[in-house]
Amino acid sequence: MTVVASPTARALRTLELLQAQPGITATRLAAKLGVTERAARRYVAILREAEIPVESERGRYGGYRLGRGIRLPPLMFSATEALGLVMAVLDGNHAAADDDDPVGSAIRKLIRALPDNVGRQADTMRRHAAATPDLGVARPDRETTSALVAASARQHRVRIGYRSPSGKEWEEEVDPWAVVVRHGRWYLLCHSHRVDAVRTYRIDRVRSVAECPETFAAPDDLDHADLLESHLGVGWEYETRVAFDAPYDEVARYVHPPMGRLVPTDDGRCVLTGSTSNPAMYAGEWLAAMPIAFRVEGGPELRAAVAEVASRLTDAVPDG
Repeated sequence: MTVVASPTARALRTLELLQAQPGITATRLAAKLGVTERAARRYVAILREAEIPVESERGRYGGYRLGRGIRLPPLMFSATEALGLVMAVLDGNHAAADDDDPVGSAIRKLIRALPDNVGRQADTMRRHAAATPDLGVARPDRETTSALVAASARQHRVRIGYRSPSGKEWEEEVDPWAVVVRHGRWYLLCHSHRVDAVRTYRIDRVRSVAECPETFAAPDDLDHADLLESHLGVGWEYETRVAFDAPYDEVARYVHPPMGRLVPTDDGRCVLTGSTSNPAMYAGEWLAAMPIAFRVEGGPELRAAVAEVASRLTDAVPDG
């Protein structure tokens, strides 16, 4: 079924485009709306009839823009958009129904700005939909996260204090390339001047942030998600090396990036190399769950952790 946008919906979309892209041309506006240039100009006329000042400039660099001092109408969401927004907030923050929580307070204000028929449905969902907390999600401090995002946007170096899962603490200067959310966890993707290499740090483990006067230029065409994945298992305190008596394709389905880098060997097997701050977790949660035979070739901390897990499981089996 093809859904045709109403003239009102397209006029509102026109308003959004004028807000986001001052100076947008009629050609560009038409392409964004999926209509002819003549139709695009008609939607601009609809806005002007609604007393929204839309200015236009002729010439090669001309286009449409909103007039200064404009007071925009209340937020205009469809019911589907509003409910989708509330569902996303509930999914990501389980205190969204708590008016004393900053997210709950913000979503409540947003709902109050919606038209009654839309806001009523959204508020009913906010108050009565319950979400079970994800115990594996670690929420970072809001001020810390905001400071890192701001420094990344301004491309300013920062000095951070960090605490690893093993309890080791240090300070270092980093270039914050991006803040990336992966599976409910917030990461800082950065260049560490301490080791002169790319590093990924969990933001919930960042203890302090101080902006430095130095600036930086992030690499061009930076693929944040791909770079984060490839560096999650790099740079931690304890080295790891695990050999598998199975082909790469069979093992790869059970290996996730924080475990390290899996490479095939000439004899048809494969080896997983990386590092970790928590050998006990690496052994007890990751390796113990793999249904493929393996040998821990290094480092000594991981070997000791695997031996401990093996001993504990052996002791759990009754004699005979």
